[in-house]
This record gives sequence, structure tokens and C-alpha cells, in this order.
Amino acid sequence: MTTMTARTAAHPEADKLPLAALLALAMTGFLALLTETLPAGMLLRISAGMGISETLAGQFVTLYAIGSVAAAVPLTTATQGWRRRPLLLAALAAILIFNTLTALTDSYIAALAARFLAGMAGGLIWGMLAGYARRLVADPLKGRALAIAGVGAPIALSLGVPLGTLLGDALGWRSAFGAISLLTLAVMAWILAKVPDFAGQPAGKRQGVGLVLRSPGLRPVLAVLVLWVLAHSILYTYVAPLLGPAGLSGQTDRVLLTFGVASLAGVWTSGMLIDRRLRALVLLSLVGFALAVLALGLAGTHAPAVYVAVAAWGVAFGGSPTLLQTASAEAAGPGADVAQSILATVWNVAIAGGGIVGGLLLDACGAGSLPWAALVLAIAALLLAGAARAHGFPAEPRHARRQ
Repeated sequence: MTTMTARTAAHPEADKLPLAALLALAMTGFLALLTETLPAGMLLRISAGMGISETLAGQFVTLYAIGSVAAAVPLTTATQGWRRRPLLLAALAAILIFNTLTALTDSYIAALAARFLAGMAGGLIWGMLAGYARRLVADPLKGRALAIAGVGAPIALSLGVPLGTLLGDALGWRSAFGAISLLTLAVMAWILAKVPDFAGQPAGKRQGVGLVLRSPGLRPVLAVLVLWVLAHSILYTYVAPLLGPAGLSGQTDRVLLTFGVASLAGVWTSGMLIDRRLRALVLLSLVGFALAVLALGLAGTHAPAVYVAVAAWGVAFGGSPTLLQTASAEAAGPGADVAQSILATVWNVAIAGGGIVGGLLLDACGAGSLPWAALVLAIAALLLAGAARAHGFPAEPRHARRQ
């Protein structure tokens, strides 16, 4: 309690939510994810503009993802001692530079290199964003701060491809990348004006990947993450064939919009309750996700039922990034930034794994098998989270246990 009192006296703003700063961080995450998904809505235009196939144009997304996975852990670990705001601005500057290069170059190889390097910057952003948001507030508000700072990701996921398509149609694909560069410049100015700086970790307090992974609660969190995101990705990656039996293949965009809007409701609910009810929210979200998947399996041929199930899926899964990031940060303590980089890497690997597993199931058993595979994974995740009562998903938040 003495530490909390001293901190509040030194930083009276820490007991409030600094919305301007947190929303600037949310926009940073939005830009990182939008940069990744933007080409998916412009594949035809990129293909025609560069004289390449749509498959080769699709590698704009792949190379970004590879760069993000490859860089998140090593860059976050190597920069633990750097001051936070200059590091965040440097990562955004890299996004700006490589998006601009992608817009200007006529070389496919140069464009792929720019996408890979932009992905590295994105990986660094994901490694530090959660820790940055949590440092802006006092302990009882850390989960809510993370929820606000993380809202950019679901918005980018739900709007990234449609926005890419809209910008590509209105401006051309090169101008779309240029527009994102201008938006990045505006966000950098916002950060300079509203986001306070923090020192990096002193040399004696920096933690390597091995030490962070040995944190008692982190491994259960990562295990739940793998199962949950794998289940989600199996469904989300192959949502178009999944909708076929209900006659909704032509309404994929509407279904995904339903999912995106519902996800925002999940983010809001998690943000309101996470600092007091983290464990309960994780368990309830997994139960809701499992029930939504079960509904898709049992009633996947009925269009109204599919829309209801997708909305429930969105609400249940929408808060998962905030919930899992908070749980991993709580488990890792001083190694929170490194833990976040590990989480981001594992998250992307699980998404890729969902694409592979879902594709194999689709070819071998058809779209009807996807919800049942996802349900098995969801139940396993629920059992693991339920068992991680002492570490990983404790009944009492860390700040309450310290008082």
C-alpha cells in the first residue's frame, strides 16, 4: 500500500485512464494490423499493377506475417533497455518508410522485402504495446487500460480487408499504401503530444526468453492461447466454405461484419470487468465460444442460426487478446514485454496452424467437420484454463494479492 501511495503522489494521473494516450496506442496497433491485412482487399489491383499472379500478390500478406513472427521475440528482448516512446516512434517510422516504399517501387522483390521489414516493425509494436499501456495506469486499472489500447486490433481485423478494398477502388493500391503512411505520420505526432515516455528496464532487471518462459503461470496461458486461437482460426480462415451449407457463401462480407461488430462488444465487456474478474471472464468466454461452435456444428445449414452463432462467437472471442495479454503480463511480472512478444509469436503460429489443419480437414472431411474439430480444441482450452487456478488464471488478481 505504501508503494501505491508513493506512486500516486508522484504520478497523480496514474489513478485515471489517460484516454488520449491509450487511444494513440490503440491507433498504433490498428496501423500495424491494417498494414498486414491491407493487401488482402487489393489483390486483383496489385496483381494487375505489378504484372504478377494473385497468388504472388498474396505473398504481400505472407511476408509481413513472417517478418512479424521472426522479429517479435528477438527485437523485444534486445530493446528492453531502450526508452519506450522513442522505440515506439522508431517502429512506426519503419512502418511509414516501408509502406511508402511499397507504394513507390515497381520491383516485386523490393516490395516483398519492404513487407518483411514492415512486419518486423509490427512484431516489435506487438511486443511492447501491452506493457506500455499497463505502465500508464495504477495496478487496479491495468486490464482496462490494456483493453482500450487493444481495441485497434479487432477494428483492424473486422475492417482491414473491406477498408483495403475501398481504398484500392477509390485511390488505387499504391495510393492506398500512401494514405496509410500519412495516417502513420499523424499517429506519430499524436504520440509525441499525448503519450508520456518511460525508461527501459535497467540491465539487472532484464529477463531473457528462457527465464520468462519459466514463469509459473505463463505456460498455461500459452497452452490455452494455442488451443483457442487454433480453434478460432480453423473456422475463420475457412468461413466461406463453412457458410456454404446455409446458402450464405454470397454473404461472407456480412457475416464477417457481424463477427467484427460482436467482437467489439466482447472487447468492451472484457475491458469493464477484467481488473476484477479475469478468471471468470476467461472461463465464460471459452464456454460461450464452445457453445457458439456447437451451434455451428448442429445448425450450420440454417442461415438465421448461423448469424446468431457467429455473433456469439464474436462476443466470446473478441475479448480474448485482452484477456490473454493481461494473464500473460500478470504471470510474467517484470518480464511482461518479453512475455507479450512470445504471446504475439505463438498467436501468429496458431493462426497459421489453423489454416493448415483447417485445410486438411476441409479436403478430407468437408466443411461440416470444422466446427467439431474447433469444439474439441475449445473444450481442451476450457479444461486447461479451469485447472490453472493457482498460476495462469488465478481467482484473485495480482494487485489484490499484494495488498
